Amino acid sequence: MQVRAIDICQLLDGKLEGDPNVLVHKPAKIEEGEPGAISFLANPKYEGFAYTCKSSVLLVSKDFQAKQALDLTLIRVDDVYSSLSKLLEHFGNQQPATTSSNAISNLAFVHPSAEIGEHVTIDPFVYVGANSKIGAHTHLFAQAFVGDDVEIGMYNEIQSGAKICKGSILGNYVVIHPNAVIGSDGFGFAPQPDGSFKKIPQLGIVHLGNYVEIGAGTTIDRATIGKTVLEDGVKLDNLIQMGHNTTVGKDTVIAAQAGIAGSTKIGKNCMIGGQAGFVGHLHIADGTKVQAKSGVAKSIKKPNQAIQGAPAMDYVQAMRMYVIMRNLPDLQKRIELLEEELKELRQSK
Repeated sequence: MQVRAIDICQLLDGKLEGDPNVLVHKPAKIEEGEPGAISFLANPKYEGFAYTCKSSVLLVSKDFQAKQALDLTLIRVDDVYSSLSKLLEHFGNQQPATTSSNAISNLAFVHPSAEIGEHVTIDPFVYVGANSKIGAHTHLFAQAFVGDDVEIGMYNEIQSGAKICKGSILGNYVVIHPNAVIGSDGFGFAPQPDGSFKKIPQLGIVHLGNYVEIGAGTTIDRATIGKTVLEDGVKLDNLIQMGHNTTVGKDTVIAAQAGIAGSTKIGKNCMIGGQAGFVGHLHIADGTKVQAKSGVAKSIKKPNQAIQGAPAMDYVQAMRMYVIMRNLPDLQKRIELLEEELKELRQSK
């Protein structure tokens, strides 16, 4: 597939500078550009590559000011990352379709009671359990597991090795990446008088909304009773642990290796950095931004705050404390000098 630069510009509602008829057939990283490719410059630290990039077209922000002459066509847009997402989606939609009407491999196991929608693809070594429902245009990749009584909506991707456990409900346009586990038992154990722990049965389910994406190796525990819920548009990175009965609000994003303990409720439009941790039974307000490696030990009631640290606190306050901590060795020396001077003054009296 080849696309003219002017057509890409119109798709992205941008402004073109250069040859409108130059042809593009693929996207490429700015440092790996080649003729016929389109690259992008979103982060200023990569600007140096713009002057050596061999791509035919470069996607830049509208306020980008080149420090050297550029021998390629520019497309200026308001938001480079949003435009890139739209561009990659466009190129992805031009790829040949991989699904056909009810393409179910002979090497897959589908229970006779399962309901399979139209245009579903089920690859080899997939397991679909009893009374499960697979919505139209869904693709179950090789070695995916779908337990009993699962409901999967339309246009979903359950990738290789992913496990959708008993009773889980998935909305439409959901992507589950390899080896993610949806609906495993929550970590529930009751301490006994003799010091041992007795398992608490986990009888609830996981309910994922529409347009949810779950990264590779991420685990979302079923509720003890009721539901663990991820609302529409939630995006989870790889290797995240979600405890039982947690709730994540609409359009919240969580980066890799974060851990959320049971019954914590995270609001909508939150942004949570990598390796952040939450104790259980918290309420996190809408729009909260949690910096990487933060430890959240109490509820956040005020919306749209940025917090950092362990325990987490207001971001500005945390930065001030960090500056003071960096200066502690110098402050210690100054205090020691002042103590010596004070000692000398006392002795001189």
